[in-house]
Amino acid sequence: MFDTKKIKELAKEDYEKAWVETAKLLKDKGKYFNLLDKRKEHPLMDLVEKVRKVLLQTGFKETIVPMIIDKDEIYAQYGPEAPIILDRLFFLAGLTRPDIGIGKKELDKIKKIIPNFKKDKELQDIFRRYKKGDVESDNLVETIVKELDIKEEDATKILSDVFPELKKLEPVPTTLTLRSHTTAGWFGVLKETLKRESLPIQLFSIGTKFRREQKLDATHLYESLTGSIVVVAEEISIEDGKQIVKEIMSKLGFDEIKFEKKAATSKYYAPQTEFEVFIKHPKTGEYLEIGDAGFYSPVSLSNYDIPYPVWNFGFGIERILMILTGGEDIRNLVYPYLYEEVKFTDFEISNSIKLIREADTGEGKVLVRKICESALEHSEDSTPVEITVYKGEFLGKKVEVKMFKTEAEKKLLGPAALNPIVVKDGDVIGAMPGKIPEGSTRSEFTYMHGIANLLAYELEKAVEESRDEVLVEVKDVKSLTDVNMKIDDVVRRFVESNNKKIDIRGPAFVSIKVRIS
Repeated sequence: MFDTKKIKELAKEDYEKAWVETAKLLKDKGKYFNLLDKRKEHPLMDLVEKVRKVLLQTGFKETIVPMIIDKDEIYAQYGPEAPIILDRLFFLAGLTRPDIGIGKKELDKIKKIIPNFKKDKELQDIFRRYKKGDVESDNLVETIVKELDIKEEDATKILSDVFPELKKLEPVPTTLTLRSHTTAGWFGVLKETLKRESLPIQLFSIGTKFRREQKLDATHLYESLTGSIVVVAEEISIEDGKQIVKEIMSKLGFDEIKFEKKAATSKYYAPQTEFEVFIKHPKTGEYLEIGDAGFYSPVSLSNYDIPYPVWNFGFGIERILMILTGGEDIRNLVYPYLYEEVKFTDFEISNSIKLIREADTGEGKVLVRKICESALEHSEDSTPVEITVYKGEFLGKKVEVKMFKTEAEKKLLGPAALNPIVVKDGDVIGAMPGKIPEGSTRSEFTYMHGIANLLAYELEKAVEESRDEVLVEVKDVKSLTDVNMKIDDVVRRFVESNNKKIDIRGPAFVSIKVRIS
């Protein structure tokens, strides 16, 4: 693990030095990691895929609608209502590239970074090309490194320490906006599609809309996914349009649908043709608005030379997901890592328990099994005693593995040695084999599994290093590490923050030795 506090302090003192030195913390070669099966689909993307299939099955063609819209498009669609609509949009901004000059003062500062620097004219030329746009901003450092033949960290240090004008860049607004609804892009798409396809045109798109909401709450986000369909035909009625909406929603599993005509029609819809679409929430029984439907205004369509009626239906994917799952807060569904309380089931907690050291070879894994079998068979043997677990070849060496105890009038193993690790209502417990709490979830390990894997790991290492003996002894167990196990940090924090316990205390008293010849 990185010492993040130390790294932040170093970066604050000298960013370039920290940037270079911390790279040494990362490994270049070696096999340390394999992917685990941690697959889990996001329910929102599951629903997107379901909606796509439904719309394709219903007869629609998928298309991609632009997300960046010029504000003039809003005026073409909304007319006099446009200024009000613009208030809810995010406008895009850019940075004006400064004129950067290199005088004696700047050159002296550069020479403090690179003492023998003599390529000020070449650097000035790069800045000139950067200003003109011939050098892209994300290629500026690379261009300086290549053309001036200097280190990457020196290039960024020159830019940050010598030329303060680069730090003072301020955003300059443009007339470009992020679309607040898919319709903002449909008009331009349909104008071009009519030049390429015969009627009827049946298109759908699923994508993100961005809205500068006045508040973020259980039903409002800055960004959300919208499904949207358009139908262009020589003749089509509101009744036809409503039937299309019902067919789509029915295939998504919703038969109880309600249309309510909006009292105030958006200007891109024709008067009295805009409807809010509601479906029933399974928990509350109330109808929840999931979208809008209606005819585009012939005035707006004429601004794009579209001479046919266009039926549109747009619906919020997250809203539908809330209804399907019974969720009541859109933030929990979309961003569970930000808003949802951390929870782990007993099964998930038990799966988070891992070995610290484990047998890596096939022979090592076989030895683990033999040790566990011998422990189970001889745990009650009276002492002093010595049990041969295995004698023979191991990774090309002759080995003899023995479990032993020299004290008199004891048992070979302590009473906790064979304890399985179980989870019960969030508590991690080392349970006696005959006293496992009812309803608990067993992990895949006993204390003996952890100890046997440690022995096998140490033996593999000893053979590699040409050592002639290995000894592993575990006495009183107080924590998971005592039996060669650990629990994921995030799960440990969950257990401890919920006043649960990790209690695997117990007398194991296991001794295993190996002689290698």
